[in-house]
Amino acid sequence: MGGGRRGSDHLPPGTSPLNSLSLSFSAESADEADTSSSSSSDLSFSFSFSGLSPSVSYSETNPGDHPNLATDPEPADDESQRRRYNTYFEVLASYVTPPRMPPHVLQAAKNIIARHRPGDWIEQVGGTKGSDYDIPETTTLLLVGPRGSGKSTLVNRITRVFQADPFAPDRAQVSYNVSVTEGSCFLQEYMIPRNSKSLCVYDTRSLSTLSSDNFKLLQHWMMQGVSHRQMVIRGSDDVVTRKRIKDTAQQGQFCPCQKRMVNFVIFVVDGISVLKSIDDKDMQYNDMIAETFNYPFLSFRDNKPVVVVTHGDQLSLSDRAHIRAYLGELLGIPPLTQIFDIPGRNEYDTELAIVDMLRYSIEHADRNLPFKHNFLLEV
Repeated sequence: MGGGRRGSDHLPPGTSPLNSLSLSFSAESADEADTSSSSSSDLSFSFSFSGLSPSVSYSETNPGDHPNLATDPEPADDESQRRRYNTYFEVLASYVTPPRMPPHVLQAAKNIIARHRPGDWIEQVGGTKGSDYDIPETTTLLLVGPRGSGKSTLVNRITRVFQADPFAPDRAQVSYNVSVTEGSCFLQEYMIPRNSKSLCVYDTRSLSTLSSDNFKLLQHWMMQGVSHRQMVIRGSDDVVTRKRIKDTAQQGQFCPCQKRMVNFVIFVVDGISVLKSIDDKDMQYNDMIAETFNYPFLSFRDNKPVVVVTHGDQLSLSDRAHIRAYLGELLGIPPLTQIFDIPGRNEYDTELAIVDMLRYSIEHADRNLPFKHNFLLEV
């Protein structure tokens, strides 16, 4: 991606002096063989600012557009500006100097997830023990996200991380042109790995532009559970759409598959759409993300969903850093530990991000398992 703005265009102008900061580093892409993406090149950064007047030198073979960090119509106070600077630089540095681990260590982390059984990571706190919890046969992770966010593609990438056959076809049907298709209209269960009985992810129909549609479906899934091949019909669907979905089902509304309660939520967003919403100052997409993400039924007490950002392979590193920093502030979650960028541009980075994201999700799923009814009665 050529013809981008300078890295310093990310940074908002300031008015008050802050403590000086300087940072410089350089890194070479770990995957030199991958020449198809913007990050497969030598990168160098030099950051310095005194007060709120930053000077940034950014070098990337294919720099993309670099949006401004200042997205609020009114200037923020000094502390808010400093927090934004620090967050952006921390996220950007994580791309330039990513954690490296030997292949056997990454494989060991994958094996831990593959061997995990629901309840393995329960914390025996508050005088409780593992037998006090209602432990499911299968940990169920629910994928939700707007249209074209890449939920089905994420399913396929997760599958490839844990399968030995590199020639196996994709499991989830990916919409080639989202402008002419409704995408997934049925809930689809995918066991991870394929022969596992301990972990599954659920692909769902995309979120609607109407909040009432989203809230009704999400509340139903979170409270009543989900089942494989279950039809998904929105309240706003017209007669033609409803008939098409029912005709496609071929078996009507009957679904013999086992119902599973959702244990944790993975919220998938399209990084390109987030960036476009900021650049065009049309916040409809980002506002919908924030409103749906903060819907109480998606959280387990204080634990909000994990966020996955997709389509990063079409963006520069500075764009990707800006998106995560922006989403962290918009959604109120830490961008480095709860927002995962999975662009799929090379095997190592993709595997590392997916393993990290799944470990976070499964651990929080175990942490939020409900108590058994008998235990509550005893208490």
